Amino acid sequence: MSLARNLLAGAAALSMAIAAGPANAQISGDVVRIGVLTDMNSIYADINGMGAVEAARMAVEDFGGTVLGKKIEVVYADTQNKADIGMSVGGRWFDVDGVDMIAGASSSAVSLAIQTLVGSKNKVFLASDPASSDITGKLCNANTIHWVYDTYALANGTGSAVVQSGGDTWFFLTADYAFGYALERDVGAVVTKSGGKVLGSVRHPLNTSDFSSFILQAQASKSKIVGLANAGGDTINSIKQAAEFGVVKGGQKLAGLLVFISDIHSLGLDAAQGLQLTSAFYWDRTEESRAWSKRWGDRFRNRRPTMAQAGFYSSIIHYLKAVQALGTDEPGDKVVAKMKELPTDDPLFGKGYVRIDGRKMHDMYLFEVKSPSESKYPWDYYKLIRTIPAEQAFRPLDQGGCKLAAKN
Repeated sequence: MSLARNLLAGAAALSMAIAAGPANAQISGDVVRIGVLTDMNSIYADINGMGAVEAARMAVEDFGGTVLGKKIEVVYADTQNKADIGMSVGGRWFDVDGVDMIAGASSSAVSLAIQTLVGSKNKVFLASDPASSDITGKLCNANTIHWVYDTYALANGTGSAVVQSGGDTWFFLTADYAFGYALERDVGAVVTKSGGKVLGSVRHPLNTSDFSSFILQAQASKSKIVGLANAGGDTINSIKQAAEFGVVKGGQKLAGLLVFISDIHSLGLDAAQGLQLTSAFYWDRTEESRAWSKRWGDRFRNRRPTMAQAGFYSSIIHYLKAVQALGTDEPGDKVVAKMKELPTDDPLFGKGYVRIDGRKMHDMYLFEVKSPSESKYPWDYYKLIRTIPAEQAFRPLDQGGCKLAAKN
Protein backbone atom coordinates (compact mmCIF):
# COMPACT_ATOMS: atom_id res chain seq x y z
CA MET A 1 0.00 0.00 0.00
CA SER A 2 2.88 2.32 0.79
CA LEU A 3 4.27 1.81 -2.74
CA ALA A 4 0.87 2.45 -4.28
CA ARG A 5 0.46 5.65 -2.27
CA ASN A 6 3.92 6.81 -3.33
CA LEU A 7 3.18 6.14 -6.99
CA LEU A 8 -0.12 8.01 -6.76
CA ALA A 9 1.54 10.90 -4.99
CA GLY A 10 4.30 11.00 -7.62
CA ALA A 11 1.79 10.95 -10.46
CA ALA A 12 -0.17 13.77 -8.83
CA ALA A 13 2.96 15.84 -8.37
CA LEU A 14 3.96 15.28 -12.01
CA SER A 15 0.50 16.32 -13.19
CA MET A 16 0.66 19.46 -11.08
CA ALA A 17 4.14 20.29 -12.45
CA ILE A 18 2.99 19.87 -16.04
CA ALA A 19 -0.08 21.98 -15.43
CA ALA A 20 1.97 24.64 -13.68
CA GLY A 21 4.68 24.80 -16.37
CA PRO A 22 3.05 27.34 -18.73
CA ALA A 23 1.75 29.37 -15.80
CA ASN A 24 5.28 29.66 -14.40
CA ALA A 25 6.82 30.51 -17.76
CA GLN A 26 8.25 34.03 -17.84
CA ILE A 27 7.81 35.58 -21.27
CA SER A 28 8.52 39.31 -21.32
CA GLY A 29 5.53 41.26 -22.60
CA ASP A 30 3.63 38.00 -23.14
CA VAL A 31 5.18 37.67 -26.62
CA VAL A 32 8.54 36.49 -27.96
CA ARG A 33 9.49 39.19 -30.43
CA ILE A 34 12.31 38.54 -32.92
CA GLY A 35 13.90 41.43 -34.80
CA VAL A 36 15.48 40.73 -38.18
CA LEU A 37 18.03 43.44 -38.89
CA THR A 38 19.21 43.31 -42.47
CA ASP A 39 20.11 45.05 -45.73
CA MET A 40 16.92 45.58 -47.69
CA ASN A 41 18.03 47.65 -50.66
CA SER A 42 21.80 47.72 -51.07
CA ILE A 43 24.68 45.40 -51.97
CA TYR A 44 23.78 42.64 -49.47
CA ALA A 45 20.03 42.55 -50.10
CA ASP A 46 20.27 39.35 -52.18
CA ILE A 47 22.41 37.70 -49.50
CA ASN A 48 19.93 38.35 -46.70
CA GLY A 49 17.23 41.03 -47.17
CA MET A 50 13.61 39.97 -47.40
CA GLY A 51 14.80 36.43 -48.01
CA ALA A 52 16.13 36.42 -44.44
CA VAL A 53 12.78 37.72 -43.18
CA GLU A 54 10.98 34.87 -44.97
CA ALA A 55 13.40 32.35 -43.44
CA ALA A 56 12.69 33.79 -39.99
CA ARG A 57 8.94 33.57 -40.59
CA MET A 58 9.31 29.94 -41.69
CA ALA A 59 11.20 29.14 -38.49
CA VAL A 60 8.39 30.60 -36.39
CA GLU A 61 5.73 28.74 -38.39
CA ASP A 62 7.62 25.44 -38.27
CA PHE A 63 8.03 25.83 -34.51
CA GLY A 64 4.25 26.15 -34.23
CA GLY A 65 3.85 29.92 -33.91
CA THR A 66 4.00 29.88 -30.11
CA VAL A 67 6.44 29.01 -27.36
CA LEU A 68 5.45 28.33 -23.75
CA GLY A 69 1.92 29.24 -24.74
CA LYS A 70 2.93 32.71 -25.96
CA LYS A 71 2.85 34.13 -29.48
CA ILE A 72 6.07 34.55 -31.49
CA GLU A 73 6.35 37.64 -33.69
CA VAL A 74 8.88 38.74 -36.32
CA VAL A 75 9.66 42.40 -37.01
CA TYR A 76 12.32 43.68 -39.38
CA ALA A 77 14.24 46.79 -40.39
CA ASP A 78 16.85 47.99 -42.89
CA THR A 79 20.31 48.85 -41.53
CA GLN A 80 21.46 50.52 -44.77
CA ASN A 81 24.75 48.85 -43.78
CA LYS A 82 25.40 51.68 -41.31
CA ALA A 83 26.37 50.95 -37.72
CA ASP A 84 24.67 54.09 -36.33
CA ILE A 85 21.37 53.16 -37.97
CA GLY A 86 21.63 49.59 -36.70
CA MET A 87 22.30 50.86 -33.17
CA SER A 88 19.39 53.29 -33.34
CA VAL A 89 16.95 50.62 -34.51
CA GLY A 90 18.24 48.07 -32.04
CA GLY A 91 18.02 50.50 -29.13
CA ARG A 92 14.43 51.40 -29.98
CA TRP A 93 13.51 47.75 -30.43
CA PHE A 94 14.85 46.84 -26.99
CA ASP A 95 13.73 49.92 -25.05
CA VAL A 96 10.35 50.65 -26.66
CA ASP A 97 9.13 47.80 -28.88
CA GLY A 98 9.77 44.80 -26.64
CA VAL A 99 12.12 42.94 -29.00
CA ASP A 100 13.87 40.06 -27.23
CA MET A 101 16.39 38.95 -29.83
CA ILE A 102 18.06 40.39 -32.94
CA ALA A 103 18.89 38.06 -35.82
CA GLY A 104 21.41 39.18 -38.42
CA ALA A 105 22.72 42.71 -38.92
CA SER A 106 23.76 42.73 -42.61
CA SER A 107 27.48 43.45 -42.22
CA SER A 108 30.34 42.96 -39.79
CA ALA A 109 30.49 46.68 -38.94
CA VAL A 110 26.82 46.78 -37.94
CA SER A 111 27.11 43.40 -36.22
CA LEU A 112 29.98 44.48 -34.00
CA ALA A 113 27.91 47.49 -32.91
CA ILE A 114 24.85 45.31 -32.19
CA GLN A 115 27.06 42.89 -30.27
CA THR A 116 28.01 45.73 -27.92
CA LEU A 117 24.37 46.81 -27.61
CA VAL A 118 23.03 43.38 -26.65
CA GLY A 119 25.78 43.05 -24.08
CA SER A 120 24.72 46.30 -22.41
CA LYS A 121 20.98 45.42 -22.59
CA ASN A 122 21.45 41.72 -21.74
CA LYS A 123 19.51 40.63 -24.82
CA VAL A 124 20.34 38.05 -27.53
CA PHE A 125 22.14 38.51 -30.86
CA LEU A 126 22.27 35.71 -33.43
CA ALA A 127 24.88 36.79 -35.98
CA SER A 128 23.73 34.84 -39.04
CA ASP A 129 25.19 36.96 -41.85
CA PRO A 130 28.38 38.81 -40.76
CA ALA A 131 31.82 37.27 -41.30
CA SER A 132 34.39 38.84 -38.98
CA SER A 133 36.00 36.19 -36.77
CA ASP A 134 36.46 38.88 -34.11
CA ILE A 135 32.80 38.28 -33.16
CA THR A 136 33.89 35.13 -31.33
CA GLY A 137 37.45 36.33 -30.76
CA LYS A 138 38.63 39.39 -28.89
CA LEU A 139 35.16 41.02 -29.04
CA CYS A 140 33.12 38.02 -27.89
CA ASN A 141 30.43 38.32 -25.23
CA ALA A 142 27.94 36.07 -23.43
CA ASN A 143 24.97 37.38 -25.44
CA THR A 144 26.10 36.61 -29.00
CA ILE A 145 26.26 33.50 -31.16
CA HIS A 146 28.00 33.56 -34.55
CA TRP A 147 26.01 31.08 -36.57
CA VAL A 148 27.00 30.39 -40.19
CA TYR A 149 30.58 31.17 -41.25
CA ASP A 150 33.48 33.45 -40.40
CA THR A 151 36.64 34.79 -41.99
CA TYR A 152 38.81 32.12 -40.35
CA ALA A 153 36.75 29.26 -41.85
CA LEU A 154 36.66 30.96 -45.26
CA ALA A 155 40.43 31.31 -45.17
CA ASN A 156 40.90 27.70 -44.12
CA GLY A 157 38.69 26.55 -46.98
CA THR A 158 39.29 28.65 -50.09
CA GLY A 159 42.64 30.17 -49.10
CA SER A 160 44.40 26.92 -48.29
CA ALA A 161 42.91 25.11 -51.30
CA VAL A 162 44.13 27.78 -53.72
CA VAL A 163 47.67 27.80 -52.28
CA GLN A 164 47.83 24.01 -52.42
CA SER A 165 46.91 24.13 -56.11
CA GLY A 166 49.84 26.46 -56.89
CA GLY A 167 48.42 29.92 -56.17
CA ASP A 168 51.23 30.95 -53.84
CA THR A 169 51.44 34.73 -54.45
CA TRP A 170 48.47 36.94 -53.55
CA PHE A 171 47.21 40.50 -53.89
CA PHE A 172 43.99 41.50 -52.11
CA LEU A 173 41.11 43.72 -53.20
CA THR A 174 39.66 44.46 -49.79
CA ALA A 175 36.40 46.10 -48.71
CA ASP A 176 37.30 49.07 -46.52
CA TYR A 177 35.60 48.08 -43.26
CA ALA A 178 35.80 45.50 -40.46
CA PHE A 179 34.77 42.47 -42.54
CA GLY A 180 37.29 43.14 -45.30
CA TYR A 181 40.13 43.70 -42.85
CA ALA A 182 39.37 40.48 -40.99
CA LEU A 183 39.07 38.44 -44.18
CA GLU A 184 42.35 39.77 -45.61
CA ARG A 185 44.07 39.14 -42.26
CA ASP A 186 42.82 35.57 -41.87
CA VAL A 187 43.40 34.55 -45.49
CA GLY A 188 46.83 36.21 -45.51
CA ALA A 189 47.78 34.19 -42.43
CA VAL A 190 46.73 30.95 -44.13
CA VAL A 191 48.62 31.87 -47.33
CA THR A 192 51.81 32.57 -45.37
CA LYS A 193 51.45 29.47 -43.19
CA SER A 194 50.97 27.36 -46.33
CA GLY A 195 54.22 28.63 -47.84
CA GLY A 196 52.79 31.42 -49.98
CA LYS A 197 53.40 35.16 -49.97
CA VAL A 198 51.16 38.23 -49.83
CA LEU A 199 52.49 40.84 -52.26
CA GLY A 200 50.15 43.63 -51.26
CA SER A 201 46.58 44.86 -51.03
CA VAL A 202 44.32 47.79 -51.84
CA ARG A 203 41.17 48.85 -50.01
CA HIS A 204 38.07 49.92 -51.89
CA PRO A 205 34.98 51.76 -50.58
CA LEU A 206 31.89 49.75 -49.73
CA ASN A 207 29.43 49.58 -52.63
CA THR A 208 31.74 51.21 -55.16
CA SER A 209 30.86 51.08 -58.85
CA ASP A 210 34.36 51.63 -60.24
CA PHE A 211 37.08 49.06 -59.53
CA SER A 212 39.38 50.16 -62.37
CA SER A 213 42.18 51.71 -60.30
CA PHE A 214 42.12 48.82 -57.82
CA ILE A 215 42.27 46.22 -60.58
CA LEU A 216 45.17 48.00 -62.24
CA GLN A 217 47.10 47.81 -58.97
CA ALA A 218 46.33 44.10 -58.71
CA GLN A 219 47.59 43.53 -62.25
CA ALA A 220 50.74 45.53 -61.56
CA SER A 221 51.52 43.30 -58.56
CA LYS A 222 52.06 40.30 -60.89
CA SER A 223 50.51 38.05 -58.22
CA LYS A 224 49.20 34.67 -59.27
CA ILE A 225 46.03 35.21 -57.25
CA VAL A 226 43.84 38.26 -56.81
CA GLY A 227 41.93 37.65 -53.58
CA LEU A 228 38.53 39.33 -53.38
CA ALA A 229 38.07 40.21 -49.71
CA ASN A 230 34.61 41.63 -50.29
CA ALA A 231 31.04 40.36 -50.69
CA GLY A 232 27.70 40.77 -52.44
CA GLY A 233 27.51 43.49 -55.08
CA ASP A 234 31.18 44.38 -54.58
CA THR A 235 32.24 40.82 -55.42
CA ILE A 236 29.99 40.75 -58.48
CA ASN A 237 31.27 44.09 -59.77
CA SER A 238 34.92 43.29 -59.13
CA ILE A 239 34.65 39.97 -61.01
CA LYS A 240 32.86 41.62 -63.94
CA GLN A 241 35.36 44.46 -64.19
CA ALA A 242 38.33 42.11 -63.76
CA ALA A 243 37.06 40.31 -66.87
CA GLU A 244 36.84 43.61 -68.75
CA PHE A 245 40.47 44.37 -67.83
CA GLY A 246 41.61 40.89 -68.90
CA VAL A 247 42.89 39.85 -65.47
CA VAL A 248 42.34 36.12 -66.02
CA LYS A 249 43.37 36.26 -69.67
CA GLY A 250 46.59 37.91 -68.50
CA GLY A 251 47.46 34.87 -66.39
CA GLN A 252 46.16 35.83 -62.95
CA LYS A 253 43.35 33.98 -61.18
CA LEU A 254 40.57 35.33 -59.00
CA ALA A 255 39.77 33.88 -55.59
CA GLY A 256 36.31 34.77 -54.29
CA LEU A 257 36.74 34.61 -50.53
CA LEU A 258 33.10 35.12 -49.56
CA VAL A 259 30.81 34.08 -52.39
CA PHE A 260 27.09 33.37 -52.19
CA ILE A 261 24.87 31.47 -54.58
CA SER A 262 23.05 34.74 -55.31
CA ASP A 263 26.37 36.11 -56.63
CA ILE A 264 26.78 33.14 -58.99
CA HIS A 265 23.19 33.60 -60.16
CA SER A 266 23.87 37.26 -60.96
CA LEU A 267 27.19 36.55 -62.70
CA GLY A 268 25.99 33.52 -64.69
CA LEU A 269 27.95 30.30 -65.13
CA ASP A 270 29.86 31.57 -68.16
CA ALA A 271 31.57 34.18 -65.97
CA ALA A 272 31.73 32.19 -62.72
CA GLN A 273 32.60 28.66 -63.89
CA GLY A 274 35.63 27.12 -62.18
CA LEU A 275 35.53 29.50 -59.22
CA GLN A 276 36.21 27.71 -55.94
CA LEU A 277 34.41 28.90 -52.83
CA THR A 278 33.72 27.85 -49.26
CA SER A 279 30.18 27.65 -47.92
CA ALA A 280 28.38 26.33 -44.85
CA PHE A 281 25.26 25.46 -46.85
CA TYR A 282 24.17 24.55 -50.37
CA TRP A 283 20.50 24.17 -51.13
CA ASP A 284 20.99 21.06 -53.31
CA ARG A 285 23.30 19.10 -50.99
CA THR A 286 20.76 16.81 -49.26
CA GLU A 287 17.14 15.76 -49.60
CA GLU A 288 16.28 17.79 -46.49
CA SER A 289 17.99 20.95 -47.73
CA ARG A 290 16.31 20.60 -51.14
CA ALA A 291 12.86 20.23 -49.59
CA TRP A 292 13.27 23.24 -47.32
CA SER A 293 14.81 25.36 -50.07
CA LYS A 294 11.92 24.62 -52.41
CA ARG A 295 9.47 25.71 -49.71
CA TRP A 296 11.47 28.89 -49.22
CA GLY A 297 11.70 29.49 -52.97
CA ASP A 298 7.95 29.06 -53.39
CA ARG A 299 7.56 31.98 -50.97
CA PHE A 300 10.40 34.10 -52.30
CA ARG A 301 10.54 34.72 -56.06
CA ASN A 302 11.32 31.09 -56.96
CA ARG A 303 14.96 31.62 -55.91
CA ARG A 304 17.20 29.42 -53.79
CA PRO A 305 18.56 30.53 -50.40
CA THR A 306 22.05 31.68 -49.54
CA MET A 307 23.88 30.20 -46.57
CA ALA A 308 23.10 33.40 -44.64
CA GLN A 309 19.36 33.09 -45.25
CA ALA A 310 19.48 29.44 -44.23
CA GLY A 311 21.29 30.55 -41.09
CA PHE A 312 18.41 32.80 -40.04
CA TYR A 313 16.07 29.80 -40.06
CA SER A 314 18.47 27.46 -38.28
CA SER A 315 19.51 29.91 -35.56
CA ILE A 316 15.96 31.01 -34.76
CA ILE A 317 14.76 27.41 -34.47
CA HIS A 318 17.51 26.74 -31.94
CA TYR A 319 16.77 29.97 -30.06
CA LEU A 320 13.13 28.97 -29.67
CA LYS A 321 14.15 25.49 -28.47
CA ALA A 322 16.29 27.16 -25.80
CA VAL A 323 13.47 29.48 -24.68
CA GLN A 324 11.19 26.43 -24.45
CA ALA A 325 13.71 24.46 -22.42
CA LEU A 326 14.63 27.38 -20.15
CA GLY A 327 11.04 28.43 -19.52
CA THR A 328 11.76 32.10 -20.20
CA ASP A 329 13.06 34.49 -22.86
CA GLU A 330 15.18 36.57 -20.45
CA PRO A 331 17.79 37.46 -19.41
CA GLY A 332 19.62 37.14 -22.71
CA ASP A 333 22.82 35.63 -21.35
CA LYS A 334 20.83 32.81 -19.75
CA VAL A 335 19.05 32.06 -23.03
CA VAL A 336 22.39 32.01 -24.87
CA ALA A 337 23.84 29.72 -22.19
CA LYS A 338 20.95 27.32 -22.79
CA MET A 339 21.60 27.48 -26.55
CA LYS A 340 25.17 26.44 -25.85
CA GLU A 341 24.01 23.64 -23.60
CA LEU A 342 21.60 22.12 -26.13
CA PRO A 343 23.02 20.28 -29.18
CA THR A 344 21.98 21.76 -32.53
CA ASP A 345 20.16 19.72 -35.15
CA ASP A 346 18.14 20.95 -38.14
CA PRO A 347 17.57 19.94 -41.78
CA LEU A 348 19.88 22.64 -43.18
CA PHE A 349 23.12 22.36 -41.18
CA GLY A 350 22.63 18.96 -39.57
CA LYS A 351 24.02 18.17 -36.14
CA GLY A 352 26.35 20.53 -34.33
CA TYR A 353 26.85 22.56 -31.20
CA VAL A 354 27.64 26.05 -29.93
CA ARG A 355 31.01 26.59 -28.25
CA ILE A 356 31.57 28.63 -25.11
CA ASP A 357 32.92 31.52 -27.23
CA GLY A 358 29.66 31.65 -29.20
CA ARG A 359 30.96 29.93 -32.32
CA LYS A 360 28.31 27.63 -33.88
CA MET A 361 30.16 24.50 -34.98
CA HIS A 362 29.23 22.57 -38.13
CA ASP A 363 30.97 21.27 -41.23
CA MET A 364 32.01 23.64 -44.02
CA TYR A 365 32.27 22.71 -47.71
CA LEU A 366 34.64 23.58 -50.53
CA PHE A 367 32.69 23.84 -53.80
CA GLU A 368 33.58 24.56 -57.41
CA VAL A 369 31.18 26.41 -59.69
CA LYS A 370 29.94 24.22 -62.54
CA SER A 371 30.32 25.02 -66.21
CA PRO A 372 27.12 25.75 -68.19
CA SER A 373 27.26 22.24 -69.69
CA GLU A 374 27.47 20.62 -66.24
CA SER A 375 24.39 22.42 -64.87
CA LYS A 376 21.24 20.35 -65.43
CA TYR A 377 18.46 22.48 -63.90
CA PRO A 378 17.86 25.97 -62.43
CA TRP A 379 20.24 26.90 -59.59
CA ASP A 380 22.32 23.72 -60.18
CA TYR A 381 25.58 25.63 -59.70
CA TYR A 382 27.98 23.81 -57.36
CA LYS A 383 29.92 20.57 -57.26
CA LEU A 384 31.43 19.43 -53.96
CA ILE A 385 35.24 19.30 -53.80
CA ARG A 386 35.61 18.36 -50.16
CA THR A 387 33.94 18.47 -46.76
CA ILE A 388 35.84 20.34 -44.05
CA PRO A 389 34.96 18.98 -40.57
CA ALA A 390 33.90 21.63 -38.08
CA GLU A 391 36.93 21.20 -35.84
CA GLN A 392 39.22 21.77 -38.82
CA ALA A 393 37.20 24.57 -40.40
CA PHE A 394 36.90 26.94 -37.45
CA ARG A 395 39.57 28.57 -35.33
CA PRO A 396 40.65 26.53 -32.28
CA LEU A 397 38.95 27.74 -29.12
CA ASP A 398 42.20 28.72 -27.41
CA GLN A 399 43.47 30.87 -30.30
CA GLY A 400 40.77 33.54 -30.65
CA GLY A 401 41.43 35.61 -27.55
CA CYS A 402 37.84 35.28 -26.29
CA LYS A 403 37.60 36.01 -22.56
CA LEU A 404 34.81 33.43 -22.19
CA ALA A 405 37.13 30.70 -23.45
CA ALA A 406 39.79 31.80 -20.99
CA LYS A 407 37.33 31.37 -18.12
CA ASN A 408 36.26 27.93 -19.28
